[in-house]
Amino acid sequence: MRGSILIVDDSAMMRKIILRALTLAGLEFQRVIEAGDGAEALEILKVQTVELIMCDINMPVMNGLDMLKNLRALNLAVDVPIVMVTTESSSEHVRQAVAVGASGYIRKPFTPDQVKQKVIPLLAA
Repeated sequence: MRGSILIVDDSAMMRKIILRALTLAGLEFQRVIEAGDGAEALEILKVQTVELIMCDINMPVMNGLDMLKNLRALNLAVDVPIVMVTTESSSEHVRQAVAVGASGYIRKPFTPDQVKQKVIPLLAA
């Protein structure tokens, strides 16, 4: 069992789907922290440490790309893998996410096997 994870998505249902996919991929966390947008996630990360961040790109208030930029500017979650979860078919969004510090990405819809392939190597590093 691992430490804490932060799941950032404006859809509570999608946060549950992400957590279920992680669990089915064999990744269990002692603590699951949820945020509905990037601004909420930043406030959480100012006071909490996590082992992994799973973050949607398209969200109201503050999207995932802006959250990443702010994380870097505030020097928060420096060594924490950040996996972007997106419906974006545009590879430009994915390139932008990687350029500002994302460790990887998963396109919706996804399977537990895809989550396993993308996330486990990041946690083993």
